[in-house]
Amino acid sequence: MTMIVARPPKTKEELWWYVKAMWGFEIPRHSVCEDHSAPFDAFAEAFFAEAPISLWKASRGFGGKSTLMGVLSLTEAVALGAQVTVLGGSASQSQRVHEVTHEMWYSDRAPKQLLKDDPTQFKTKLKGGAWITALMASQKSVRGPHPQRLRLDEVDEMEMEIFEAAQGQPMDARGLLAQTVISSTHQYPNGTMTQLLKRANQKGWPVHHWCWRESVGTEEHPGWLSMEAIKRKKQEVSETMWNTEYDLQEPSHAGRAINTEAVEAMFDPELGVYEGDLDERLIFELPVPEGTYVTGVDWAKELDWTIMSTWRTDVNPWRRVAFLRTGRKPWPQMVGDLQTRLDMFGGLLVHDATGLGDVLDDLIVYDRNKTTDFVLRGRQREAAFNEFVSGVEQRAMTGPRIKFAFEELKYATANDLYGSGHPPDSFIADALAWSRRNAYIPLVSPAAILKS
Repeated sequence: MTMIVARPPKTKEELWWYVKAMWGFEIPRHSVCEDHSAPFDAFAEAFFAEAPISLWKASRGFGGKSTLMGVLSLTEAVALGAQVTVLGGSASQSQRVHEVTHEMWYSDRAPKQLLKDDPTQFKTKLKGGAWITALMASQKSVRGPHPQRLRLDEVDEMEMEIFEAAQGQPMDARGLLAQTVISSTHQYPNGTMTQLLKRANQKGWPVHHWCWRESVGTEEHPGWLSMEAIKRKKQEVSETMWNTEYDLQEPSHAGRAINTEAVEAMFDPELGVYEGDLDERLIFELPVPEGTYVTGVDWAKELDWTIMSTWRTDVNPWRRVAFLRTGRKPWPQMVGDLQTRLDMFGGLLVHDATGLGDVLDDLIVYDRNKTTDFVLRGRQREAAFNEFVSGVEQRAMTGPRIKFAFEELKYATANDLYGSGHPPDSFIADALAWSRRNAYIPLVSPAAILKS
């Protein structure tokens, strides 16, 4: 049966039915696990280019991410006339995604009349100029084309240099916005996926998680995967492999600067969950007369973020009471944000004065006896970082889960803190606050000790 191709879908509902009608493929559109996305939500975000870059973290095999990537690529080519490149962690992975598009053409309703030639191992050409190309994982291969859509699969198996080179590919054209999907199972603690999760957190890229449970679905909304297949696979693989690659647990923590369980305890979701978006002014507790407070500030204007983190220090563990991520605006405005915080909580202020000299000193109007200009260099920097890491691992600080800061600390490596990397902005702000932990301990005279 030959199908007359309808107009491109304009809404998520139309898109879901378009894919089902065209390819006979039903994409799960209900999440099962807490904090997971429905696979279709990720699919629609990419198709409609609602974000320039999206990241998918999904189970190996049973998450269906490679299949979803192939269906997405073909739907974009057919429905939108898009030019699409597919790049896997290896040539075989690129081919596997392209093979999914081959399989879709066997659907009874597939618009075979749009094919310009029979699809080859690496290329599908459509009439009107749309195409899909599977690329080799090499510098030469990824530096050539300029499609509207770039689809990256199993990036944890990809060298970072290849990823960086490929990022130059997507360009707006043919009436379409450029869009990139980064997809992978997260296997290596210090691999490419870890680096990209950190970058997504810094740049605000949407991150979608889903596992085999979304593929199985629920009784009300069943998926395409059976529990029998799950049980068989669990008998075939090691527990470690199952936990990491199928259940989406974190890879081994080797190389992380801070114990991951300690970071999770510091950012307690039972106390609330917040994004930590740009200029989201988070106040978790109002000040009380008997409370003592310290605010740590890491300044940045253009490249990184200014973080202002305030803690109540007369409690054990310390409790985070306020948090702000800001930046990309003039210094007086950011100092004004700090002044608002200090007017509310008072207490001690410690800020990173490295390289800023008199610029901020002239702008900050606050009691100098309560202000510490901390220069993060040499042994002083190393000591501050070591003491803060120790404090986190001793469960000395807690507060709500702020996703931005949580991800920064969770993925921080020893190289970020002590080597050639860049310490996360929220790490620096909190380390500065923690450096003043002894400031409120009252001095006791020897005579008073003897009398006691």
